Amino acid sequence: MVRDNCTVSLYRDDGIVLRTQKLGEADRIVTVLTRRNGRIRAVGKGVRRTKSRFGARLEPFTHVDLLLYTGRSLDVITQAETVRPYGEPLVADYPRYTSGTAMLETAERFTPMEKEPVIRQFLLLVGGLRALGDGEHDPRLVLDAYLLRTLAVAGYAPSLDECAVCGTPDSAGPGGRPPGAPRASLARGDTPAARPTSPASAGPGGRPPGAPRASLARGDTPAARPTSPASAGEATGGTTGSRSFAVPAGGLTCRSCRPPGAASPAVATIALMRALLRGDWKHADASQARHQVECSGLVAAYVQWHLEHSIRSLRHVEHA
Repeated sequence: MVRDNCTVSLYRDDGIVLRTQKLGEADRIVTVLTRRNGRIRAVGKGVRRTKSRFGARLEPFTHVDLLLYTGRSLDVITQAETVRPYGEPLVADYPRYTSGTAMLETAERFTPMEKEPVIRQFLLLVGGLRALGDGEHDPRLVLDAYLLRTLAVAGYAPSLDECAVCGTPDSAGPGGRPPGAPRASLARGDTPAARPTSPASAGPGGRPPGAPRASLARGDTPAARPTSPASAGEATGGTTGSRSFAVPAGGLTCRSCRPPGAASPAVATIALMRALLRGDWKHADASQARHQVECSGLVAAYVQWHLEHSIRSLRHVEHA
């Protein structure tokens, strides 16, 4: 009996290795966030052997160009070439390494469906790892910028310019609801997380209709709205006054809409979050350590609430 090999489907794609798992005695399952096919899982046969041709190229943080063929349950990697080893400058620096690990875990959590194109998530991850590797900014700031922009791309950007419940402009910020941004109501349980963007209504890469493109490298994000020095709270470290930050509500809330348990962050902390969203690194780098810590706490809580799952890597980042 002659087998028909014409059904074997080969394809090529490049992506970032998110994690690996041992399979059998010499194989490995490799999870990759690719440019064109989204998140995929593929088998690297024999890559754990010392004589493997490309086993060392299939490590987390590595940007690889892959040749694969479609298998029954898992695809199979037949060729791998390194595009850029982002892990090399990170492994010797614990804060940068833990921040990078949190990025990889977040990227996997925000891409639950396999082989669903998510080009914007891929580009954000590449930009975040490049920024970490360059070492120009504090690694925790880079991570927070990545997390905030990942939320924005997914349609869950926190409201930082107005009350997330009633839409009242924030007196401490530029005010005004971004065009097309949905309003949330605690009374009816309507929050950004309760209304996920469906694949049919989303644009290329899962972008909601009308949502601007974001890039960690360029610094343009859906929250790229200029703020004045006074509104940014550069001259004060006081709290937001009548404003609170409520994770379930979707961001800032006014006094009348404040739910129980809402935080009261400093004006400068909210200004830092705005700066990270719009790529204002001059403002972000000049922020005080206490505001950076407070910002990181709010961002971590917000991300994990929308994911409905904890990001284990963040616990290590907090102690870096």
